Amino acid sequence: MLMETPIRSAPALRRKSVGSGNMARPSYSLGAIEMMGSPMTFGPNEEIFGESEQSEYVYKVVSGAVRTYKILNDGRRQIGAFYLPGDVFGLEIGMEHQFSAEAINRTVVRVVRRSAIVGLAERDCEAAGELWAFAARELHQTQERMLLLVKSAPQRIACFLLEMFERLPAADTLELPMSRQDIADYLGLTIETVSRTLTQLVAEAKIALPSSRRVLVNNRSALRQLNA
Repeated sequence: MLMETPIRSAPALRRKSVGSGNMARPSYSLGAIEMMGSPMTFGPNEEIFGESEQSEYVYKVVSGAVRTYKILNDGRRQIGAFYLPGDVFGLEIGMEHQFSAEAINRTVVRVVRRSAIVGLAERDCEAAGELWAFAARELHQTQERMLLLVKSAPQRIACFLLEMFERLPAADTLELPMSRQDIADYLGLTIETVSRTLTQLVAEAKIALPSSRRVLVNNRSALRQLNA
């Protein structure tokens, strides 16, 4: 049972810019979640909510990482998005979740009832405007991703790495929470293509791979030029 506390001048959505990378996802902090949200912990690969379930709650990642996904008719998994610390997810336009969500690793999220968020927006014009901005951002992200899926494999991988560098606290070395299979299912590639493309980028001295999930970017401008 989720425990809630009353709103006491709960702030509206607060936008935090994370840079100007091609696929950078702006982080929106929903103040009501901070004021009313209850923390919940999920283990690796544990489901947070399922596709077609009622969207009763809104979530904010405190630590760890979350993926949303859909199983296609042919059995393949399509990952819709990755959510990292500070990201809000689960706020649907309709009353049902369009994707399932599960923790990638040990993850802590704050959870608040959707009705509380909607109620705040009904009373606060600024909060209502920010909710519209949040929905517009999700739509824009979907459109950007559709454009990404028509690019070549090196362009998709480069764009993904640049996105992660924008969203994760890193200088030149990035520790990815997701596996290569996750990356493949997100970019619409096979895991073999992902591995082969990463090896190609290493051979071209654009990146280095100290481990399977650690990426060192040697030439970030070269990655950007792949998408030019």
